[in-house]
Amino acid sequence: MRTLCSSTLIGEALVVLFAALVAMQLSDVSSAALWTVSGVAMALCLLLCGMINRPGAVAVGWALQLALVASGFVVPTMFGLGAVFAGLWWCSVHYGRKIDEIKAARTAAAAA
Repeated sequence: MRTLCSSTLIGEALVVLFAALVAMQLSDVSSAALWTVSGVAMALCLLLCGMINRPGAVAVGWALQLALVASGFVVPTMFGLGAVFAGLWWCSVHYGRKIDEIKAARTAAAAA
């Protein structure tokens, strides 16, 4: 699960960076506010990469996904991008847990 979620979060951090560059040209929001919010989102994405297996990290990841979808009210493109990454986040969490369960079952079977 850690690998899938981390890959999603790193891709998301890059997309937030590129979206901030586009939003700077298209939006009436001040550059300082835009870079502050984008910087916090990117830092949170990267911070979550190392915390995936800790309690509450998946919930924080979901909150981040919702915040990025909500940022579409400022930059409409983020509605679509946020929805794509929310879907990727769901897949990463769902299938990552299944893969972890399969690995644990194989390890237990091999140890027995």
